[in-house]
Amino acid sequence: MPGFDDVLSILENKSRREILELLTKEPHYALQLSELLQISQQAVVKHLSILEKAGFVSVDKVPSEKGGPPRKVYKVTESFCLRLDLGPRLFKTSGKMMPSGGPMRLSSKLPGGLEDVIDTMGTRRRIPMNEAMSILSKLQMQLEKMDEQRDALIALHQQVMMKVAPSIEDLTDNYEERQLAHAMLDQPIRPVDLDLFSQSIRIQSSQAEDIMAGLRDRLIRDLARSKGNIIAGGEGAPLPWWLVR
Repeated sequence: MPGFDDVLSILENKSRREILELLTKEPHYALQLSELLQISQQAVVKHLSILEKAGFVSVDKVPSEKGGPPRKVYKVTESFCLRLDLGPRLFKTSGKMMPSGGPMRLSSKLPGGLEDVIDTMGTRRRIPMNEAMSILSKLQMQLEKMDEQRDALIALHQQVMMKVAPSIEDLTDNYEERQLAHAMLDQPIRPVDLDLFSQSIRIQSSQAEDIMAGLRDRLIRDLARSKGNIIAGGEGAPLPWWLVR
């Protein structure tokens, strides 16, 4: 899959988005796309070449019904999701491939309440349109509910980031320390890659390590004060990564 920036660069073009939308419905010839979108066939071929090179579409050769050379028919080949959350104290991007496999393989990743859909799908290779409409209606309602929940979680995440901003100002002494604090908050459950961090703000890796050590000490002292000067945990209790030396 292309990187996030590459995908944005490709999809910023409206004609390419319209081509992809048509191809998701069924395969098309370049001439069909040209007539439907009312742009030149030469432009369509150029867009298709970009999409094919990026792995968005693939091409098959179909024998001509009139005995001429085979014609190229294009179809979408990749399934992925692209997300961008943007706002005050909020900037998150993600791009990931859709999980593959049939209904049974996907069942462990699906929310509850879809057992009847999984059973209905089974190993059947085709379903009538009226049945598909019923299944898709149920899935659409689930998606809309999950979207509402995700939106609420993102909004709550944003509010946390806005309310922690004054604490970051109090905890840090300079720009580099603030940037490391933001990097830690962006991925609170995973250690910050200090090599990548140092490259992003153009400092030496050793300097990033020193900043991390100093910030960790201040966080430990703050945690100790907030817990009555004692940090305790049961045997084998996992520590947050930023407490581990």
